[in-house]
Amino acid sequence: MLAAIAARREGANVTLLERNEKLGKKVYITGKGRCNVTNACDPDAFQRNVVKNPRFLFSALSVLPPKALMDLLEEMGCPVMVERGDRVFPRSERASDVTRAFENELRRLGVRVIYNARVKNLLTQGERCIGAELMGGRSFMADAVIVCTGGQSYVSTGSSGDGWKWLEELGHTLYPPRPSLVGLMSGADWVKELQGLALKNVRLTLTRGKKKLYSDIGEMLFTHFGVSGPLVLSASAYAAELVPSEVTISLDLKPGLSSEQLDRRLQRDIDESGKKMLRTLLCGLYPSRLAELMPALCGVDGNKTANDLTREERLRLVENGKGLVIPLAGLCSLNEAIVTRGGVSVKDINPATMESKRISGLYVAGEFLDVDALTGGFNLHIAFCTGYLAGSSAAKGN
Repeated sequence: MLAAIAARREGANVTLLERNEKLGKKVYITGKGRCNVTNACDPDAFQRNVVKNPRFLFSALSVLPPKALMDLLEEMGCPVMVERGDRVFPRSERASDVTRAFENELRRLGVRVIYNARVKNLLTQGERCIGAELMGGRSFMADAVIVCTGGQSYVSTGSSGDGWKWLEELGHTLYPPRPSLVGLMSGADWVKELQGLALKNVRLTLTRGKKKLYSDIGEMLFTHFGVSGPLVLSASAYAAELVPSEVTISLDLKPGLSSEQLDRRLQRDIDESGKKMLRTLLCGLYPSRLAELMPALCGVDGNKTANDLTREERLRLVENGKGLVIPLAGLCSLNEAIVTRGGVSVKDINPATMESKRISGLYVAGEFLDVDALTGGFNLHIAFCTGYLAGSSAAKGN
């Protein structure tokens, strides 16, 4: 939609081929229906939240930084507001208002929108893209074609990966679709026993060997399949292309305390309530369900009175409190992922215009590019800014 708006504003005649029966199906489900349209940070901070190929976005973010998108939405009649973490939402808190604003602008500009138009393949002449052919046989000829077919998560919204086949046939390098921003599976029984337990203000760290890939403080959730929640979703972005057995997730349950401070806290609790059973005593440190399991996870008898703890046992409790390891079995499926890792190699796309380096007149934007980021409005803005750059570039013939 934004590619079409940008191209039309540059004076091009634009036809938007929409596979679905309505526009913006994926927009409707973003931000739990509230649509986290962008993140109100500066471009440098934005790129730090992009996990895969952040430097590729330099030009797109220069053309349409978050503030410019916010102004554009306001201009199109969709007031926005900034919430915690600089996340930007429509003031109405309705994703449908974002789509409606785009639709109204498309209508005002006179963009031709054709619904239920599923593209079969791209039309080329030599090394130039000259149009697209629909499944029914109808063809559309054009001076430029912009492919915005998305990733392969949430297939019900129309993102079934059609673009992979088209561009591969035209000689582009395509990386296979993988889930990102998704829950992590664990085969450990104790993890599943904690199903439904949410932890706040814990530090989750993802490592590969001795290398720290991700570490942050926030919230997470134990589930029937393993773990999820904001910290886990972000960690999954760094584990998307790795073998589960190669990475380790550990939880610091008391990030505000050093190991020495946690040990002193535990000793103080023992001094004050040493006659209590250990699993009962630990309820003062952790949620009761976790406190019940902690002794066994540390190889200690939870029914033992706290006074009878050996120094070695106490130190094991401290060690696990500061680094409880969650065994990983893999990432959840692509259809459960918020975004798709993979797509067209950025080496095949000119970052200054979004035009293919292999086929002239062919532009690529959005999640179909091999670029993805953390949660917080970054992935949607990547779609918006690359779409805007592709549209304006295509119209100018860049």
